[in-house]
Amino acid sequence: MSMTPPILGALSPAQFLAEYWQKKPLVVRGAWPGFRDPLTPEELAGLACEEGVESRLVLERDGAAPWDLRHGPFNDADFLNLPDSHWTLLVQDVEKHAPDLVALLEPFRFIPDWRIDDLMISYAPLAGSVGPHIDDYDVFLLQGQGRRRWQLSTRPVAADNCLPDTELRILREFAPEQEWVLEPGDMLYLPPRVAHYGVALEPCLTYSIGFRAPSQRELLSGFLEFLLEGVDAEARYTDPDLVLQAHPGEIGPAALDKVRTLLRQCIALDDETIAVWLGRYLSEPKPGFRAEPESEPYDEDELRAHLRGGGQLERNPGSRFHYIAGPDGEAMLFVDGQEFALGPDVAFMAPLLCRQRVLTPALLREALKQTDARLLLLDLLNEGYLLIYEDDDGADED
Repeated sequence: MSMTPPILGALSPAQFLAEYWQKKPLVVRGAWPGFRDPLTPEELAGLACEEGVESRLVLERDGAAPWDLRHGPFNDADFLNLPDSHWTLLVQDVEKHAPDLVALLEPFRFIPDWRIDDLMISYAPLAGSVGPHIDDYDVFLLQGQGRRRWQLSTRPVAADNCLPDTELRILREFAPEQEWVLEPGDMLYLPPRVAHYGVALEPCLTYSIGFRAPSQRELLSGFLEFLLEGVDAEARYTDPDLVLQAHPGEIGPAALDKVRTLLRQCIALDDETIAVWLGRYLSEPKPGFRAEPESEPYDEDELRAHLRGGGQLERNPGSRFHYIAGPDGEAMLFVDGQEFALGPDVAFMAPLLCRQRVLTPALLREALKQTDARLLLLDLLNEGYLLIYEDDDGADED
């Protein structure tokens, strides 16, 4: 499987962002030439049977109700009892459970990493579908085995145009404007809220690269939670200078001023506070993917010996690495909600750690020359954000 396919066809990433991103759909024929599925439908079903894996089955027919939605983990009987057609299996975060599949995300990294949510893989037999619906985020749909027909409508979707009594946002009325049949290696890009309806024309696998689009409410809620961490729990409204007022029901100007002062003391909107919060917020791992610290921490000598012996460090597949560059050559590195302040001499580590999923001795040559850089690597390793996979000769994976 090619690691650098022409995923956008004749378009450059800059052209795509300027002309299509969050603007209009795009079909790319042969986006991934010679694409070969990295897993089988049976392997996908096996993953859906595991604890901690988010999976769903959607049955258009033969369920408890039309468009019956079932949540995993599943078992063999769940799949053996399925009808021959009109159902779909969807598995989220596959690249975190099967790290080799993270290669499927690599061609899409012209979009910032913090925007990428996950790789979802779906399998559908003949006529399998999740119905006509809309999503609130961008998505690239890469076709694996089989063929799928996609119908689209760019018309605005009314808030009440959804079927009742279902968790799925299936549209009650859908009038397609465009239609394509995707074959293996073809890809469809959809901006947010473009109504789409995909139906399997034969048993098929579809790879969905979905993007994060936090709502204003989510951002505000996250920021307020962050601010609450720094609030003095003992600070309280006081009024030793209270004076007599004419009307007992009035909230007087002095009270308003005191409350205004209390709130302003804890609501910081300066650039640095927002940057620190955003880095922590965006790097928070998904539930179930928080790294586990090493039970037997490595020391610096062990780390150096490992790398000098040709060993490498690999990013925890569930961890998120982001950074913000500072104005004076420094950087703030954020990993799984934690902040690491890097001075100018070691700030080069931030883009290196965020860009590379596998850190080889060659990539870390300069880092190993600096004490602060080595200690940063050691800290990330012992916190479980970076991993050493031991050889198979008797050592377990860390």
